Amino acid sequence: MRRRRLYGKKKTNKLHYKDLTCEHPQPASPMSYTSEAPVYYYDASDDERQNDFELYSEICIMNQEHFFVRGCVEIPVLNEEEFFTWNIWVSLSEENFRRMIDLWESDKRENEPPYFGWFSVSIPGYPETLNLKTNVHTRSVGTRPLIELEPTDHPLAVEHREGITLERVKDIQKQLTFLLKKQDSPRLSCFFTFMTCALLRSI
Repeated sequence: MRRRRLYGKKKTNKLHYKDLTCEHPQPASPMSYTSEAPVYYYDASDDERQNDFELYSEICIMNQEHFFVRGCVEIPVLNEEEFFTWNIWVSLSEENFRRMIDLWESDKRENEPPYFGWFSVSIPGYPETLNLKTNVHTRSVGTRPLIELEPTDHPLAVEHREGITLERVKDIQKQLTFLLKKQDSPRLSCFFTFMTCALLRSI
């Protein structure tokens, strides 16, 4: 993947993409899972990843045409204080992406209206989640955006609204463990990052 080019203009006093990071509380396993890139990155060949993607910890650009930001789908866990969190990617319009970058280190970002985004990860164990409609809420500096799902009857959207039990959290862990062992599809490499993230935090 290319990491040398800055977005849009030549080098200025503006932030470099490599400097764009967020500190997000890391809940104990298995209360949080992470995808390290949008699904399109995992669908690409090695050459395409090298030439067509600029991937950083919090943002990604594909072909200088498609723009992604990492955010959090926070699901209430019934009778618990902490959330179950999917750290995923959504695509933004170029206009909203530019706006988000301009306000990356500004307190004004908290006053921004939500940006429309398309869900850009296929989460295992659910009906297809790719291209679910979302609203992206920017939060305080150093905190990943909050991803709000359109209130549909999709199981992930229902869980996002109504919450889940600890037993459901355990079921998710079992499903991801099964997929990790299965490994029969190129797309599963995306899913592995979910499982690996949780396993590393449990060591």
